[in-house]
Amino acid sequence: MRIDLHSHSNASDGTQPPADVVRRARRAGLDVLALTDHDTVAGLREAAEALPAGLTLVPGMELSCRLGPTGVHLLAYLFDPAHPDLAAECARIRDSRALRGRRMVEKLNELGVPVTWEQVRSLAGRAAVGRPHIARAMVAAGVIDRVEEAFTPEWIAPGGRAYAERYALDVVTAIRLVRAAGGVPVLAHPGAGRGGLLIDRARLAELAEAGLFGLEVDHPDHDAPTRRRLRALAAELGLACTGSSDDHGELTGHRLGRETTSPQVYERLLAEATGARPIG
Repeated sequence: MRIDLHSHSNASDGTQPPADVVRRARRAGLDVLALTDHDTVAGLREAAEALPAGLTLVPGMELSCRLGPTGVHLLAYLFDPAHPDLAAECARIRDSRALRGRRMVEKLNELGVPVTWEQVRSLAGRAAVGRPHIARAMVAAGVIDRVEEAFTPEWIAPGGRAYAERYALDVVTAIRLVRAAGGVPVLAHPGAGRGGLLIDRARLAELAEAGLFGLEVDHPDHDAPTRRRLRALAAELGLACTGSSDDHGELTGHRLGRETTSPQVYERLLAEATGARPIG
C-alpha cells in the first residue's frame, strides 16, 4: 500500500479543488490519501464524492498551533468534526487568518507593493486567506517572480517586514482537543525550522505525555540527518513515524506520493481513532 497522510486543496492554501486532488492521488499510484487542509474540513465532502475506485480517503486537518513563541502545525486525523470545543477553536483560527491577511496587505501597501485585499480574497476563493494567497497576489503584481520569494524576511516570512501574527492554539491544548474528539494527532514537519528541529526532546516528551501519536519524519523539507534525529527521538519516546508529501498542487510541484507512511503505522493510527473512519 502507498499511503500519503498530508495534502492540501483549495479549501485552504492548495491550488486545486478537492475532487482534483483525489483524482491526482490515484493517478500517482496512491492507495490512501489524507486531506489535511489548514484549520478546516470544508473540502472533505467534495473529495469523498469524487473519490476514485481504489483510493481510500482519510479525513484530516492541519491545525495552526504555537509552542511558546514558535509556530508549529499539528496534523489531526479521524476526529469528530462536530466536537464543539475543537470546532470552536478552528472557527477562531480561521477568523484570525482574515484579520492577519488584511494587516499584511496593509503592510505591503506601506512598502509600495500594489496588492489589494480584494485580489487576495479572490485568489483564496472559498478558503480562509493564507500567506500563499498573498504571495500569489505579489507574483501577479510583478513584485516577485515566484511564490517562494515572498517567504523571506524582506516580505512575509515570520519576522519579515510585512508579516503579522495571528491566533494559534497552544499545541498541548490542541493535542488534547484532538484526542477528546476521537482523533489522532501527529506533529507536522518538525524538522523544517530554519535552525533545525522546531522542538527539543524535553518539550517533545511533554507532547507525547499529552497524547501525541507521532512525528511526520519523512517530509520533502527534511534532509537525511534530520530524519535520523527525528527517528531516534520517536523511538526514545514511543512515537510513530509518518511520511507525507505535504502537497499543495502547483505551489509544491504536484508531489503527491513523494513521501509515504508504512502500512504498519497506518494500521496503528486507525486502531487509535474513534471519532471518524476512512472513506472508501
